[in-house]
Amino acid sequence: MKQARINQIIGISCVNLATLLWASNIALGRLLKDSIGPITISSARFLIASLIFAVILRQQPPADRQAGKDWPLLAAMALTGIVLFSPILYWGLHYTTAVNSTIINGLAPLLTGLFATWLIKEPMSKRQIGGAILALIGVLVLISGGSLAFWQTAQFNRGDLIILIAVAVWGLYSVISSRVMRYRSSISATAFSMFIGLPVLCLLAGVELQRIPVSIDAGLLLITVYLGIVPAAIGFYAWNAGVARLGPSGAMVFYNTLPLYGALLGALFLDEAIGSPHIIGGLFIICGGIWAARKQPAVGSQKLVAEKS
Repeated sequence: MKQARINQIIGISCVNLATLLWASNIALGRLLKDSIGPITISSARFLIASLIFAVILRQQPPADRQAGKDWPLLAAMALTGIVLFSPILYWGLHYTTAVNSTIINGLAPLLTGLFATWLIKEPMSKRQIGGAILALIGVLVLISGGSLAFWQTAQFNRGDLIILIAVAVWGLYSVISSRVMRYRSSISATAFSMFIGLPVLCLLAGVELQRIPVSIDAGLLLITVYLGIVPAAIGFYAWNAGVARLGPSGAMVFYNTLPLYGALLGALFLDEAIGSPHIIGGLFIICGGIWAARKQPAVGSQKLVAEKS
């Protein structure tokens, strides 16, 4: 029982670390929007991350250094999380606002819970449903500033449907990774999904470069290295390690901390103001996540892999 509690705390810490690092990825990505295309920057950062995991894998057990019989699931992880998610998300942002995107991303825990119930027979508990709804309320308070007038002027468009597809793709990635990590460590699962997805991304980047040439400078290189090491390598590993311990539904409740950490980073580095809506919304998000994670279904195989990873 004590070990299960420790695994739970580690899992919560891992997914929160991932969303914190991804919040920095969003902020820096905005700085690069006029210098490099979204697929090109994605392929560059995953190339760096793949090199890091190639070195790390050399120290892992032989079974973790081979794709094995679960390669179709690894390929599905690569397709959803590495190849499709970021391009679809950036595509949607061409037609909608960051605010609308944040609202739709708040649906991620509930969508993931439905996928988990459907695909791997892991139903959401009442705590997880309640926590997901509480966290969604926190997201709505956070982005609306607590003002009802915000909803009178909010407009939704076709980009919102594209963002919803991106959120669904990420939910599928989390469910598939949970299944993969029943048999291999989170390091191995993350590494092979990147190895498989990287060639496809590079091919797509080659096409994109014909339309969006890269303006290379020292700032671009430094940010790209950071994005490859921190949000891509560390962030993806931390997320998958958290999913291995909490399950996809339990982990996705904390996905809603992304806008919260984005607001905190904006306050720290961009002198953006933090007001009572940020505090109230943040408390809803954090409490919803902790409430959802308090009681997880016992999955023996996930415990074994969590200890291994």
